[in-house]
Parts: sequence; C-alpha cells; structure tokens
Amino acid sequence: MKKIVVAIDGYSSCGKSTFAKAIAKHFGYIFIDTGAMYRAVTLYAIQNGMINNKVLDAVKLEKSLENIDIRFVFDNDKQLSFVYLNGENIEDKIRGIEVSGSVSLVSQNSAVREQLVALQQSMGKDKGVVMDGRDIGTTVFPDAELKIFMTASADVRAKRRYDELVEKGDSVSLMEIATNITERDNQDENRAISPLRKASDAVVVDNSFMSVEQQMEWAVGRIEKLIEG
Repeated sequence: MKKIVVAIDGYSSCGKSTFAKAIAKHFGYIFIDTGAMYRAVTLYAIQNGMINNKVLDAVKLEKSLENIDIRFVFDNDKQLSFVYLNGENIEDKIRGIEVSGSVSLVSQNSAVREQLVALQQSMGKDKGVVMDGRDIGTTVFPDAELKIFMTASADVRAKRRYDELVEKGDSVSLMEIATNITERDNQDENRAISPLRKASDAVVVDNSFMSVEQQMEWAVGRIEKLIEG
C-alpha cells in the first residue's frame, strides 16, 4: 500500500501531537514529535547550565551537540512512543513550564536546527510517518503529500495547557500559561531561522471547538484518498 508523509505544523498547545499520534496509530505510521526533540535539547541545556536568566550560551551548546542523543522508543504496553535523551525517558521532564519557557531560545539556534532537521529527514525518508512541529511543511518535508496547519485561539490553548499541567500535579497559574503561550507565538513567528509559517499548500484546521473525533474523521478521509491515489 502506498505510504505518504503527513506534515502537521501550527501553534503551541493546539493539540498537534494528540492529533498526530491518533493519525499515526490509525494508519500504522511512525509518529515523530519534532517539538519534543527541541525540548530534549532544551532540557539538556538547562541541566548543564547553558541557560540562565533567559539567555542561552549558544557556543557551549553547539560544542555539546555531539553529546546529545535523541531517540523515540516505542512502549508496547502503552502503545506509545516516548522521547529519550541519552538513554533516559524524559517525556514528563520536557513538558513542564521551565522547558516550555526556554525552548524557543534553543529552536532559534541555527546549529541545533540544522542537526535536528537532518535527523528528522532521515527518520521520514521511507515515508509512512506523521510529523508535527513548526516548519515541517515548509522546511523539513516541503514535498509532503499532506500538509496541515493547526491553530486554535490563544485562550483555548492556554486552558488546555493549564489543565494538562494541573493534571500532572504541576503548580502553575492560568495567567502564567497564557503569558508563556503569547511569548512563544511571538518568538516562533519572528525568529530568523525557519519561522512558523503556513505552507502555501497546507490545509488550515482551527480546532478551537473541534473534538479529537471530529478532527480524526476529517483527516482520515483525506489521507485515505491520497493513499488510494
């Protein structure tokens, strides 16, 4: 059966990963969370004292890139892939507010982006992948058969993120999350390297008031048509 690349771009906390995971599971595709890869590098930078007072020691990080090993490991029991940094499952560690507040500093670094984009392209060279991030349809896979640009209102995204973190036991305020999302949007849209942009041939999905089931119904129909050719 024909395999394709599904590229999903969009704003933070708009449900890209949940959506992408569901599509990958439905079609038996590999799910690659590129945002988690940048978060993994950010966590490494934080743990090794490379980020202080919202300032990144870019030179030190670039020299350390060869020491950063990022992999996605599939958990048969949970039927999910988890991101590992140098052999450690860091899925929970990279979702906190500390990493969220610093990841844009790392994702703007040209050396980091060059290394991770090359890794992402190698992961998807045989197709049959669903990849989500900020520049998948514009930079990583500009020839992807299906490009989706996801968005939702900032208020909806902040509430979703807040609920997710509270459920995990994190002590955060909704205002703090809303501020973080606004700052992240601004950084993503205005960074010099691979800014967040909708590919000219991407389909926009505003899921502010859509359920995961409604999103899936829409996506499955489109993907099946592309696969059947």
